[in-house]
Amino acid sequence: MRLLLASRIDEDAEEVLRSRHDVVGAIGATEPELAERAHDRQAIVFRSGVSLGSSVLEAPDLRLLVRAGSGLDNLDMETVNARGIELQRVPGPGAQAVAEMTFAHMLGLARQLPLADRLLRQGRWAKGELQAYNLHGKTLGVIGLGSIGTRVAELGAAWGMEVVGCVANPSEGRRRKYADKGIELLPDCGAVLERSDFVSVHVPLDDDTRGLLGAAELLRMKPTAFLVNIARGGVVDEDALLEALRDGRLAGAGLDVHVREGEGQVSPLAELPNVILSPHIGAATVDAQREIGRIVVDIVDRFSREQGL
Repeated sequence: MRLLLASRIDEDAEEVLRSRHDVVGAIGATEPELAERAHDRQAIVFRSGVSLGSSVLEAPDLRLLVRAGSGLDNLDMETVNARGIELQRVPGPGAQAVAEMTFAHMLGLARQLPLADRLLRQGRWAKGELQAYNLHGKTLGVIGLGSIGTRVAELGAAWGMEVVGCVANPSEGRRRKYADKGIELLPDCGAVLERSDFVSVHVPLDDDTRGLLGAAELLRMKPTAFLVNIARGGVVDEDALLEALRDGRLAGAGLDVHVREGEGQVSPLAELPNVILSPHIGAATVDAQREIGRIVVDIVDRFSREQGL
């Protein structure tokens, strides 16, 4: 099958794909360059950080898209649906990695680990100066209970946290399903914000969720609460978050995703000592990417066999 590799995936998986299929690489290519290289391709494998607009998706032979992960905000779904292109996502392996990254941010914030590390490197023994908190016994609020959000909630329950959450369309059936996992489904996200000591965001970025947490929503959080965004940068209004943190209306924040991402970009929150920033690496563990790569190979091979390509 003629395949365009628009993003890096596991090295071993790339090698297998190149041995079995006609693979063209386009790592780091602009959208016009992607469109040019996709013109004779039958499948595209991609991750976040690459934009697949209509100019790319109008490639005449394109039949399959493989998202090596979960998010689809970088994909023109209108064109995908109009052309009937098959779309396969691989959300499972990354969910555990992203959930663990969520806890890395929460623990770092709760124990002031970045500050402790920085001070110790400067020769400051700040043992009596750092204010730290347990996660056990605190309330964890999860905004969005998809595969990642649900895993975060399950881990929170295992840590002895009281877990509450919200979804776009709550129902009695969903309430019972989450209750079985130790998660209390609240009627709306505002109630989650008001009740939680830690708020973790796990929703896709679309027209409904862009700016979901703005100034008004952040005001509903406790001043002692921490916010962690591992979803997409546009879900949280970074300017409103900066103001809330500067004014002491939040205890701190951790962000793995940002409105502006890429080399040379500096977060407006970078100046604050109670903020942890990481470069969109939630799912970037060796274990998760190896499993994702294996599944990508299986998807491509199976589609190729079924379609006789």
